[in-house]
Amino acid sequence: MTDTTKTDWDAIVIGSGMGGMAAAAALSKVGHKVLLLEQYQKLGGLSHSFTIEGFSWDAGIHYLNHVAPEDRERRILDWLSDTPIEFASMGAIFDTLHIGDVPPLSMSRPYEAQARDLKDRFPEEAEAIDAWIAALKEGRDAALKVTSTRAMPGFVGTALKWWHSHDIERWCTRTTQEVIDEITDNPVLAAAFAAQWFDHGGRPSKASFAMHALITGGYLQSGAWYPKGGGAAFAEHILPTITKAGGDARADTKVATLLIEDDRVVGVRTAEGEEIRADAVISDIGARETVNTLLPDGCGHQDWIDEINALPHSVAHFSLFVGYEGDIERAGATRSNHWIYPGGKVDVVWTDAPDSPPPGLFVSFASLKDPAHDPGPSQKYAGEIVAWVDWSAVETWAGQEPGARGEDYEVFKAKIAEAMFAQFEAYFPDLAKLVVFRNLSTPLTTRAITGHHKGAFYGIDTTPERLMSEALQTRTPMPGLFLAGQDVLSPGIPGALWGGVLAAASVDPMLFRQMPS
Repeated sequence: MTDTTKTDWDAIVIGSGMGGMAAAAALSKVGHKVLLLEQYQKLGGLSHSFTIEGFSWDAGIHYLNHVAPEDRERRILDWLSDTPIEFASMGAIFDTLHIGDVPPLSMSRPYEAQARDLKDRFPEEAEAIDAWIAALKEGRDAALKVTSTRAMPGFVGTALKWWHSHDIERWCTRTTQEVIDEITDNPVLAAAFAAQWFDHGGRPSKASFAMHALITGGYLQSGAWYPKGGGAAFAEHILPTITKAGGDARADTKVATLLIEDDRVVGVRTAEGEEIRADAVISDIGARETVNTLLPDGCGHQDWIDEINALPHSVAHFSLFVGYEGDIERAGATRSNHWIYPGGKVDVVWTDAPDSPPPGLFVSFASLKDPAHDPGPSQKYAGEIVAWVDWSAVETWAGQEPGARGEDYEVFKAKIAEAMFAQFEAYFPDLAKLVVFRNLSTPLTTRAITGHHKGAFYGIDTTPERLMSEALQTRTPMPGLFLAGQDVLSPGIPGALWGGVLAAASVDPMLFRQMPS
């Protein structure tokens, strides 16, 4: 670090999602005193858990890849954690697809098992299925080649992309749908290939195929996992690493702006007016949110700011958190998730909510995945029903504070919840009878927790432009400011983890020598 001015902290990390916690813990592991600031009332970002009436849910975690014992990401998590996080396997079958009127299709790992499942259902499409599996593997490799440049000097990253230009052009710059159309014209098989797109938030017609391959292929490579104790386990195990090294983690502390002196970021000013100085500032709140809410006017680097703002945001979502009482497995609940597309089309968003049924649902039973869950004598279990929507569904109330949005907002929420539950009930009638609690969150909730532009669950959309963008480097054009989290690498916990670790390594390159290989 070149700034010799006396500072309060070695580094300040803004945002306590997985990327922020990883960046702060990684720097703590190599001797830095780090301050982690979170604007929401709880630490952990979308990995935090919450409890209502005896039921507990995760705010954003449904399952994870790349955390098998042999995965490097698992070794890095163990290194960052004060005590290791335990993960439970979801088993061979991790997703079940309900596409139109055809029988449900189980999605299992590894690649070979999924190919076998698909060929059993579509024997006449064996060649297409083999081509799809090969494309997933090659697309995943191409995505890793591109994202690996995020923390490299510009000339090195440019050279690496040139060296792999053929694979990058073939898999990164084309959409998921374009690759599928090249492989098959069977509408049900094509839908099955694309059905899990909400795992990264990029619609098949818009997302880079390489990003789809990276996320969905991750489950085929290392399986699907769930943290013991739910998403809260990440903060519980990682935050002590920061505090034991002399750092601190503060919730309910909103950063209003960055402090800049001599064209260098030297700290932050909170919404309460406190000025805190540091040698480096790492932002984990999202690239767009960083440039639009933290940078002072007239700070320069407008080309970089414009490039980030030109990238589209991902979709938003409604989550209906439900509580069950009774034997939910007997009633049809499974550890695997369920993707429901009644109309048979998967590239769909609920554009006219709540006036028609949702065209797509994701159903998850967190309590069955968590070995720490104790249902108790009343057999309490938590689950979630998700529908993906556009921000326009709630934009009318976006400028109003919670509790002041009026009766029409409550009526709207009730209609949304009823439409989602009715669709769920059509597929799980016995389970619906066991529901004793329902609570709806909207894109406004996501914005309140994360600050994300238009309530985008995954931040910047996973388009080819996003994957190829040079603006999403960990080291920004502004000295002293670094980016972490899923916008830097890829959506989800593993991507945010790498985004945080690479941001920390950009602050202190010595970290590369100490982190697990």
